[in-house]
Amino acid sequence: MTRFGLILCVAATFGTFGFDTGGLTNADLFADDAGDWPQWRGPMRDGVSRESGLLKSWEKKQPKLVWRGEGLGAGYASVSVAGGRVFTSGNLPSGQSVVAVDGQSGKVIWTSPIDSENPKHSYEGSRSTPTIDGDRLYVVGSSGIIACMKSENGELLWRKNFREWKGRMMSGWGYSESPLVDGNLVLCTPGGADAMMVALDKLTGNEVWRTAIPNLGSKGGDGAAYSSIVTSNGAGVKQYVQLVGRGVIGVRASDGKYQWGYNNVANGTANVPTPIVSGDFVFCSTGYGAGGALLKLTRKQDAVDATEMYFLDGNKFQNHHGGMVLIKDHIYAGHGHNNGIPICLELKSGKTVWGGKTRGPGSGSAAITAADGHLIFRYTSGELALIEASPESFRLKGSFKPSYQERESWSQPVVAGGRLYLREQDKLMCYELRPGT
Repeated sequence: MTRFGLILCVAATFGTFGFDTGGLTNADLFADDAGDWPQWRGPMRDGVSRESGLLKSWEKKQPKLVWRGEGLGAGYASVSVAGGRVFTSGNLPSGQSVVAVDGQSGKVIWTSPIDSENPKHSYEGSRSTPTIDGDRLYVVGSSGIIACMKSENGELLWRKNFREWKGRMMSGWGYSESPLVDGNLVLCTPGGADAMMVALDKLTGNEVWRTAIPNLGSKGGDGAAYSSIVTSNGAGVKQYVQLVGRGVIGVRASDGKYQWGYNNVANGTANVPTPIVSGDFVFCSTGYGAGGALLKLTRKQDAVDATEMYFLDGNKFQNHHGGMVLIKDHIYAGHGHNNGIPICLELKSGKTVWGGKTRGPGSGSAAITAADGHLIFRYTSGELALIEASPESFRLKGSFKPSYQERESWSQPVVAGGRLYLREQDKLMCYELRPGT
């Protein structure tokens, strides 16, 4: 058995950190090396790194800056790391583009425009993290373009415009999705009335199927939201789970048939956090006062149904746009609208185990990543905090302020190859996380 085959077998049986992985994608095949982070929120799209041997405390020794590069353009997109390169998207003078950076030096290797038809954007910056799949990458532009490029040199292989599916966003900040590659498909969310989600042949860009959804309810707004698709095998049916303008939906992977929807968690401004999938359960949350909920998926004849197990009002839990992670049976996140107050919830009950009141060293929302038994909180104000990922109590293990901070530090922190990557608009910082290196 190959090393990846062993990893796949163990992951499918036990799940990473003891919970269901929600299904592996082609990007995982490219991430055989634990040093790769080939897509949004990592190999499993769960915000959890597989790495170990990292600094256990930042109190006496803080991560050391290895290099700081520039030339990424304006944007809030996170980064993907694969094959010794770092990939992101940014708004450059020539237009919104994918940027490839050398992982050793931080120097830009190539840039390639996403949208040649509409190179100038009114959006403040890019938001889509490229998905790396072997010798190809996939990215969504703010104006509603999905593009496939060669990861070696940025050569455009195909491009589709969401106008083809009468795509629309729930509000006006531009498309933010990071596309999902699964087998021979690449999945994205145009947000059209009869094409909320579409599956394309990843080699040609040709449509395989599209999903129309019914009216989910009065909360939220029509169209796509600012989240990204994850895979679930809940109730024994492979499906794609996505947070859209009217709430969370499940779509059957085999043919794109709509399975279920949940409206109660939606807000009318921006639904952002990527849902968490774990076995037969889906946990979802949004900010702007909305709250959070746990759903249970069950078989209903030849389809899947979702039942609300509990709902948490916004004063108890709401994740604005920093994301959430699940480790074993506990959820860790930043709580509060425009706040990243550390909190730990028990998944099955929704009970607050600790936190939700003490802000920590930074201000604003917090983008989080889990690695080696710890949480890395990156606050809007730039500060980073290391917090132990334990349900026993809140334990702050140190903090630091990166070498550069320009405006809202919304880009998700990435841990790959023992290093921490921090995108800050045009700049990219690389910090060493292994002791004695």
